[in-house]
Amino acid sequence: MPRAALTGSRIRRFRLDRGVRQADLARDCDISPSYLNLIEHNRRRIGGALLNRIARALDVDPVVLSEGASATLTSGLEAVAANAPAGEGLEPPEDFAGTFPGWARLAVEQQRRSETLERVVEVLNDRLTHDPMLSASLHDVLSTVTAIRSTSGILASGEEIEPEWNARFVRNLYEDSQRLAQSAEALVGYLDAGGDAARRTTLPQEELEAWLDAQGWNIGEIEAGADPSEVLAASGTELATATARSMAATYLTRYAADAESVPMVPLLDAIELGRTDPAALAGQFKVGFDLILRRLAQMPDSAFRGGLAPGLVLCDASGTLTFRKPVEGFEPPHFGSGCALWPLYEALARPSQPIRTEVVLTGRDTRQFTLHAFATTRFPAGFDRPGVVEATMLIVPRVGDTGDEMREPLEIGTSCRVCARGDCPARREPSILSLARAGA
Repeated sequence: MPRAALTGSRIRRFRLDRGVRQADLARDCDISPSYLNLIEHNRRRIGGALLNRIARALDVDPVVLSEGASATLTSGLEAVAANAPAGEGLEPPEDFAGTFPGWARLAVEQQRRSETLERVVEVLNDRLTHDPMLSASLHDVLSTVTAIRSTSGILASGEEIEPEWNARFVRNLYEDSQRLAQSAEALVGYLDAGGDAARRTTLPQEELEAWLDAQGWNIGEIEAGADPSEVLAASGTELATATARSMAATYLTRYAADAESVPMVPLLDAIELGRTDPAALAGQFKVGFDLILRRLAQMPDSAFRGGLAPGLVLCDASGTLTFRKPVEGFEPPHFGSGCALWPLYEALARPSQPIRTEVVLTGRDTRQFTLHAFATTRFPAGFDRPGVVEATMLIVPRVGDTGDEMREPLEIGTSCRVCARGDCPARREPSILSLARAGA
C-alpha cells in the first residue's frame, strides 16, 4: 500500500495513544464520526485543511501523519521481513512502522546486530578453519603433551632407572612442561583477542591489505606521480615482515602503472557524470577491462553514491583469493576460496569475456550488489609455456535507484561454511548455520 494511503492508520494510532474518543476528534475537526471512521480505515483520502485540523487536534506534525515512518525505517523492516520463514503472514512494513515506530526501530536494530554477529562468525570460522597461526599453535601444544605423556609414562612404570637417565627424564619433563605452559598461554592470548580477532593479521597478505585499508585504498602519493619505492620506504614499520613489503612493492608497481594509464582526475570526472559502466570506461580510456576494474576500486569513497567505493577480489587459476578489498555487506573470506557461484570463478572458464551478475547475499538484508568479473591470461615464461591466469571481480553496492535496468539477483554467499542457502547446487560442505538450525 502506498505510504500516503496509510494516513488514516496513523491518525487512528495517534488518537488512541492520546486517549481521544473518535466522536470527540470528529467534533473538534468539524466532521462526522462516520466520516472520520472511514478516514481511519484508509477508505477516504485526506489532505489540505482537514489534515491540518486533525494534526492540530492531535498535537502532531501533519507531515508525520501524511508521510509516516521514514524510508530508512521502512527499508530496514523490509530487510527483517526478507529473513522471515516462508509462509509467515506479515503486515506491510510501512503499516507496522507507522503504527508501532518504537517496535519497528527495535526490530531493525536487532536485525543489524544479527548481521554484525553473523559477519564475526564468518571471520572467526574462517580463521579457526584455515588460520596457520592457530594450526601451528595447536600442533605445538599437542606435540608437547605427547612428549610429556611419554616421559611421565616411563617414570611411572615402576621399573628401576639409572640415576643419570632418571635425572635426564625429570629435566625433560620440566622443560616440556614449561614449553607447554608458554604455548598454551600464547594460544589463549590469541583466542582471547575477542572482536579484534577479525582484524588481526597473521599472514603477509593480511598485513598488506590492512596497510591499504589504513590508506583508504587510495595511494595519494602515487596518484601524484611519486615513485613506488619512495612510498614503500615511507611506510616505516607499518609493513613489518619482509614478505609483506615484497608483496607491497609488487602491488604499488602495478598501481603506478594503472594510475599512469588511467589518471585519477579524468576518471573522477567520468564517475561524477554518472559514467560508471566498466565496459564504457575501458573504451573511453582505451585500456583493458581488468585494469579499469582495479582503478574503480582504487578511487576514494567520496566519489561514489552513498560514500561506498566498490570492493575488489582477485584470484589465480587455482581459485585462491590473492587480493581482497571488502565493501560493507560483502566481506570475502580471509582464508580459502569464496562462493563457487561468484562470477569470479565463471570468468576463469571464460577468459577475456566480461561478466556482469546482480547478486544478493544469503541471510543478509536486501542490499544488492552488481559484480563485474573478467579473467586474463599472460605468458611470462613464453608462448609455449603454461599461462598465468588471473580473474578480477569488482563488487559494486547498489545504492538507491541507479536508473539502470535491474535483473533478477542471484542468491550467493561468502563461503559454504557460513551460507544458509539450503538448495545451493554448488555447495561443497554443510553450513554450520544450517546444522545449528537443524539441531535447534
